Amino acid sequence: MDDAPPASPLARLAAEIRACRVCAAHLPLGPRPVFRASPTARLMIVSQAPGTAVHETGLSFNDPSGDRLRGWLQMDRATFYDEARIAIVPMGFCYPGRLPNGGDAPPRPECAPLWRDRLLALMPEIRLTLLVGTYALTHVLGRGAMTARVRDFRAHLPRYFALPHPSWRTTAWERRNPWFGQEVLPALHREVAIALGDQS
Repeated sequence: MDDAPPASPLARLAAEIRACRVCAAHLPLGPRPVFRASPTARLMIVSQAPGTAVHETGLSFNDPSGDRLRGWLQMDRATFYDEARIAIVPMGFCYPGRLPNGGDAPPRPECAPLWRDRLLALMPEIRLTLLVGTYALTHVLGRGAMTARVRDFRAHLPRYFALPHPSWRTTAWERRNPWFGQEVLPALHREVAIALGDQS
């Protein structure tokens, strides 16, 4: 007789997502949904889609982009990967492949409509959502220029915080936009601390 407690609704949904094969024919490395979710999470990071390193390891932002994002957040890996406090939900859960120009392909369009609302409904404690990159910004806020959205980050608070994608390409963008480090990052640290209950 199995006396194990029944799985929570979020655990059942997570298992369903991890078994998803809807996009299998379009995924060059095959399906491997990568995300992190918890009913107690207070901060959610909405990103683009896994890259090859994340696909290989099954760990969100386990790559140079993750190092840059953690640098922006001034957050160590232990805190970043504390799933009880921080959820990571990309627009596409599986690695989508490459574009002819060498960049990553967009997140598969089937993914967010299938899973996003159902997943978010089971995370009622979210206080702040970081919208990381153009795909996340467009999905949540509608069409608009990424730089303008980031510069106007205050307009989306307290629910959302607009950020660029933390890829290597952002290095030049940061040099051209010094206000990002001067104004946006200090506000980011403050809002994340409030969301996590870490403010003094």
